[in-house]
Amino acid sequence: MKKILIFAGTTEGRRLTLCLQEAGIPHTVCVATPYGELLIREHSMTEIRTGRMDYEKMQELMEGDGFAAVVDATHPYATKASENIRKASAGAALPCLRLKRETSGEGEAGALVRYFATEEECAGALLKTEGNILFTCGSKTLAGYCGKKELRDRLYVRVLPDGETIALCRSLGIEGKRILALQGPFTEQMNEAMIGQYGIKYLVTRNSGEVGGYQQKLRAAARSGVPVFAVGAPPREQGDSFAQVCRRLEGICGRPIRRPDVMEILLVGAGMGTESQLTGEAARLVAEADILLGSPRLIAPYRPRVDKQPLYRPEQVIPYLKEMHQRLSPGSLTVVVLFSGDTGFYSGCRELLQALREEIGRGELLAVLRVLPGISSVSCLAACVGESYEDAPVYSIHGRKLPDLAGRLKYQEKAFVLLSGAEDLRRLGKMLLAAGMDRCEVLTGYQMSYPNQQIRRLSPAECAEVKEEGLYTCMVKNPEAEKRFLTHGIGDGEFIRDSVPMTKEEVREAAVCKLRLYQGAVVYDIGSGTGSVAVEMALLSPDVQVFAVEQRQEAIRLIEKNRDKFGAANLFVVPGSAPEGLTGLPAATHCFIGGSGGRLGEILAFLYGLGTPVRVVISAVSLETLWGIQEKLSLYPVEHLEITQISVSRAKEAGKYHLMRAENPVWLWAFELCGRKELPV
Repeated sequence: MKKILIFAGTTEGRRLTLCLQEAGIPHTVCVATPYGELLIREHSMTEIRTGRMDYEKMQELMEGDGFAAVVDATHPYATKASENIRKASAGAALPCLRLKRETSGEGEAGALVRYFATEEECAGALLKTEGNILFTCGSKTLAGYCGKKELRDRLYVRVLPDGETIALCRSLGIEGKRILALQGPFTEQMNEAMIGQYGIKYLVTRNSGEVGGYQQKLRAAARSGVPVFAVGAPPREQGDSFAQVCRRLEGICGRPIRRPDVMEILLVGAGMGTESQLTGEAARLVAEADILLGSPRLIAPYRPRVDKQPLYRPEQVIPYLKEMHQRLSPGSLTVVVLFSGDTGFYSGCRELLQALREEIGRGELLAVLRVLPGISSVSCLAACVGESYEDAPVYSIHGRKLPDLAGRLKYQEKAFVLLSGAEDLRRLGKMLLAAGMDRCEVLTGYQMSYPNQQIRRLSPAECAEVKEEGLYTCMVKNPEAEKRFLTHGIGDGEFIRDSVPMTKEEVREAAVCKLRLYQGAVVYDIGSGTGSVAVEMALLSPDVQVFAVEQRQEAIRLIEKNRDKFGAANLFVVPGSAPEGLTGLPAATHCFIGGSGGRLGEILAFLYGLGTPVRVVISAVSLETLWGIQEKLSLYPVEHLEITQISVSRAKEAGKYHLMRAENPVWLWAFELCGRKELPV
């Protein structure tokens, strides 16, 4: 079977390999760098060679591997490489095809220009757009654009003011105000006025270079933000279009080649938001993008080749991509979605990436995905203030809730916080003041990378009064950072108790250990009493959610007082009895039952019905409760059962002696309740 040699350096080159893979045509792809190799999809039909080659190496490769043709798909500015490819292919007597880019992006005079080899190709591309079209190619080629009514009815044609030409327009279905019969030349201002007057969305012209008012059209289009469709080869780049190269390779290889319906979707970190914050590779991809998506602030400076929309959430992006997949030739589309900061750092990229992977996995969308990192606001702020961030936690309240941020910050000498805007900064200042952390220093980065960027050192009180709206990132320096205890163990006397029963200290510590909590655990404390167990669990980590379920009003007030005293913002009081009070809560991963109110069977049935395993610890002091536990557990699949009796004696003064006084023995039942969807019968 005939083999093709491709020198790749552009998106079109990578797409050509996809076509040849689908057609079953063996080929070798030469790329200059290891990164270029990563962009080529592995396939049995594809051999990849990495490294720059001079003329001699190219000729040696072409003469020795049985190639039938060579395709030069290097970048237009790689003129030396193209020259060597042409010379080497001539020396090896191989046909050399120059694959030019289908569009040239930012064209002359700052206009967004898309070039087409023929009138037919231009008309076909216009069919995939929407909006009024200013046609300035003259009457001789007009017929090629009037064959389909959906395109003809959008045309405003600028032609010479003679009877024969106007009659031709009418015979083709162009009538009335859509015939602009005028004699040139036309200035930039006249072109711009016509674009505005007729609501023009696309301007069609011939690529006539310096003659025919071409530059004036381009400048007017650039000022109006209107894309230009130009018939004729782009300046400084000769060669064949993608379709022409495919047709020539079909003749050489004797196999049909179909362009694959595969989009290339790039999720790109845009840094702080200005163009200067893009990495070099990201800037190149944005400049070459067919479609650009992202927040209005991020996409505003750029002009993609086909379309740009203020979309970035999965429920917005995926329907749009599916629509474009149907309307346009997806094999020719590169879609760039911009995200602020870094794609892997508190970014909306993760959610969209997962959603796109699921769509692709189900076959709902044919696409190739890539993610490119950006510069985060944290790294930018750290550089501005001369601090490292490797030894500091990073928290985010940018569009998200974070329980007990002040409780986290009180243990950190420095920490970075991502904010949405001035309101978040004011909230942070008030939070620090309420937690008694008024001696903290907050270094704020305002409008990072923009001309009005400011780095300020503020007190919490000053943060609470900030007025300037904009984008903020901050670093909190805490000179009085506390040391976090590595174990739980709050003394009984530290809790506010009154007359409500409380799980004693030693039992409390054993019960918490038996629960084996982990980061992100969701815990139900049923029959919470004073909330002593709930507080101990909540203070282990701010990432643990504890729900204290209690029905007695006196006890509920005590739980709230103890929560506030110890600053356990991740402890949530649930008034009511179990299991009714558990409805609507996040599904538990752990459960401590200190008092069931005689409804242990119903509580276990509820936990079992969650459908996921739950680690349960039950405390019991009476023999009747013990017998009930054993009976109820026999109904469920239970694993790793541990039954422990704890007997605690405390020393009490008796004159000059200390006598041990025993507390009531307590039983702890610890086990894993293996849940399923159905309740037990």
